[in-house]
Amino acid sequence: MVPLILVLFLLHLALAACHSSDKDCLLRNSARVRRDGDVVVGGFFSLFTFVYFTGFLDIKPSQDFYLLQLMPNNYQNVLALIFAIEEINRNLHLLPNVSLGYEFHNFVHSQWRIMESSLILLTGQDETPNYICRAPTKSVALLTGTSWATASTIGALLELYKYPQITFGSFDPMLTGYDQLPSIYQMAPKDTYLATAMVSLMLHFSWTWVGLVIAEGQKGLQFLSDVRAEMDRNRVCVAFVKMISSSLVSFVSYSQHDFLTREISPVNVVVVYYDTDSLNDINYHVGQYLVTWRVWVTNSQWHGDLAGRNFILESFQGTLMFSNHHEEIFGFENFVEKVSPSKYPDDGFLTLFWFKNFHCSLSDSDCTLKNCPLNASLAWFPLNRFDVAMSEGSYNIYNAVYAVAHSLQEMLLQQVQRQPIKNEEEVLFSPWQLHPFLKHVQFKNSAGDHVNLDKQRKLVAGFDIFNFWNFPEGLRRRVKVGQFFPHAPRDQQLCLSEDLIEWATESSETPRSMCSGNCSPGSRKSPQDGKPVCCFDCVPCPENEVANDTDTEQCMRCPDNQYSNTQQNQCLEKSVTCLAYEDPLGRALAGTALTFTILTAAVLAVFVKHHNTPIVKANNRGLSYTLLISLFCCFLCSLLFIGCPNTVTCILSQTTFGVVFTVAVSTVLAKTITVVLAFKITAPGKKMRQLLVSGAPNYIIPICSLIQLALCGIWMGTNPPFIDTDAHSEHGHIIIVCNKGSLTAFYCVLGYLGSLALGSFTVAFLARNLPDTFNEAKHLTFSMLVFCSVWVTFLPVYHSTRGKAMVAMEVFSILASSAGLLGCIFAPKCYVILLQSEINSLHRFRDKAHSRKKKSFYI
Repeated sequence: MVPLILVLFLLHLALAACHSSDKDCLLRNSARVRRDGDVVVGGFFSLFTFVYFTGFLDIKPSQDFYLLQLMPNNYQNVLALIFAIEEINRNLHLLPNVSLGYEFHNFVHSQWRIMESSLILLTGQDETPNYICRAPTKSVALLTGTSWATASTIGALLELYKYPQITFGSFDPMLTGYDQLPSIYQMAPKDTYLATAMVSLMLHFSWTWVGLVIAEGQKGLQFLSDVRAEMDRNRVCVAFVKMISSSLVSFVSYSQHDFLTREISPVNVVVVYYDTDSLNDINYHVGQYLVTWRVWVTNSQWHGDLAGRNFILESFQGTLMFSNHHEEIFGFENFVEKVSPSKYPDDGFLTLFWFKNFHCSLSDSDCTLKNCPLNASLAWFPLNRFDVAMSEGSYNIYNAVYAVAHSLQEMLLQQVQRQPIKNEEEVLFSPWQLHPFLKHVQFKNSAGDHVNLDKQRKLVAGFDIFNFWNFPEGLRRRVKVGQFFPHAPRDQQLCLSEDLIEWATESSETPRSMCSGNCSPGSRKSPQDGKPVCCFDCVPCPENEVANDTDTEQCMRCPDNQYSNTQQNQCLEKSVTCLAYEDPLGRALAGTALTFTILTAAVLAVFVKHHNTPIVKANNRGLSYTLLISLFCCFLCSLLFIGCPNTVTCILSQTTFGVVFTVAVSTVLAKTITVVLAFKITAPGKKMRQLLVSGAPNYIIPICSLIQLALCGIWMGTNPPFIDTDAHSEHGHIIIVCNKGSLTAFYCVLGYLGSLALGSFTVAFLARNLPDTFNEAKHLTFSMLVFCSVWVTFLPVYHSTRGKAMVAMEVFSILASSAGLLGCIFAPKCYVILLQSEINSLHRFRDKAHSRKKKSFYI
């Protein structure tokens, strides 16, 4: 029992079901047609095919049953042969004394049928070829449009007789490189650039995810290799590859095309490559599965829906076809429109076609037509049934006939001096004698195109690009929308008129076909593991990198003087800035510095005003004034770090900071030593007393300051600070900063300052338990603890910051450490001076001292 799907498939075919006893005369007359001449050009053309079934289906009566399928579009090849021969016969300058005839056979895809037709052509008779019972054949060349497999089958037989065979199908490199068949010539130009042309179309429309459906055979495999290599070079990915059988068995194969629904769904563009033997089974299955709204890109061997099938949804609307470029042959379409069985009564196929399509009746006596419409013409048919415009194959046949004619004329001209041209009204020569002339024939046809059959000088074809229109349903019109010029510069090879293209989609916009969507500007492509390069994720560009195009492979880093915008698709010029007074942070630091400067001046004024009080005199009044003045300068020197720096401020800020802080810390050290010496004196005349009386601690200040000045001098002389820019710490800004120059020198200055502070802290810490009446040892200890804590914290924080934050950190450390000294040392004194003046008197000081001594006495 044949599956139900096979029955449905056969019902969809536009075939005529007939009993083998009906219309046999039409079939017999259609299989072979001949018109005599002095010389005959033969041809094999696929005009119809039929399949016999004997008891295969449960159809009554169960006698022999065949399906007949006409291929009317292939009949144009026959008309091109007839047109060229009649045109040559009318030409007084080409073979003026020789008439050309023709003989063509229906080409059936069967080994024994192929051999039978070849033997009939060679011998001129239908009988056993070993015995020639009549005059030899006049045929001098055979035109075929077959594939490599069939051409080699015919060629093996014809090669025994050195019989010229000219193929009019697409160019096949296998035939050119096969030395065992030297009698085969190819009329079509090389389609070397077909893969390049199709990939150029993909690139033009940004199609990067494309499926491939290839007809089996040597040409299909060669095209697959070429197109995959070209796609790889241009980063176009192959979504899937399916090889489709082009044999008749594919007509009754249901399962081999199920990929059309399983795999094609995510792909919007499919390349379909046909060869001359393809029987449009792909067309049927595409329509059967309603694979619509796709863009099909194919070669010139494709013919949309040849059998005239109509589906609810047209699958091939918008197909783009590449055909070898050729000019139009004048008069051909007019010739085709006038063709009829009455004009060519010997043409059985034309009679059969008229009978099946114009509802003619058939004479029982002589198998002729009657009751046909008046003025019936092939031009009446829709384009899917018959197209009067010359196809690529017909153009090659036209040139092939002229190539034979030119070769024949050249040969006869060379023979004219050696033998008569005619003998008993027949031309005397053998077909093999044409080979030397066919190999070197060159001419320009009536359209102005150059033609030659030389394998080495074969022309490389350009391509016309056609768009298949089928809306409204049945229109089936091919519209030229562009060209591909293989020898033009790469950016000028493809020329398209996009406004003429009708897409299969409902929208007028160009369809998209890609594995992953486009990465917008500001992001880059990140490949997906285990998938083709066309499948990727979109990843935002890193900071300060941009991508200003779609589908960028790598983000581009902005120059140092530019930064990326928030969309990261453009580099913008950075604005130049610094820790300026207009900046809120700069304003806050400057205000703080000025506040503490004024406060220091106020404390100094209080001390000057109360310079005779015990609390001021008890702690070395001169050192207190020196410390206050140095702190005043410390607060002021922080202002050198604020504002846009220049060379002078860069040098002054660092040297001033180092020197004034050294004065301040060395003053604290001198005060601490003074306190220790004052309380350690137990008897007059001691050396410590002499040191204290002589003011030796006061020499600590200039000595320490001179050492710091020496360090700063070395720093300034070797690698002084200079103006620098920081383009990375703050987004969108270039910060002008002072580069320290020699970091070693800078840390030497800080290290020396730290050693003085540590020494002062140590001495003050040792003197913390001395009597505390107006004793500032504890205050000095705490102040140095604050000072050291600030600068120890400063180092790691300073190294972890950049730009304005680094400058602000340095200013803050200066202000904090200076404020620590001012507050810890002078705040208690000012409190006593201003708020507890009764304590700050010599009488109270003596009473307190006397009571302490008396307490000690009683104890």
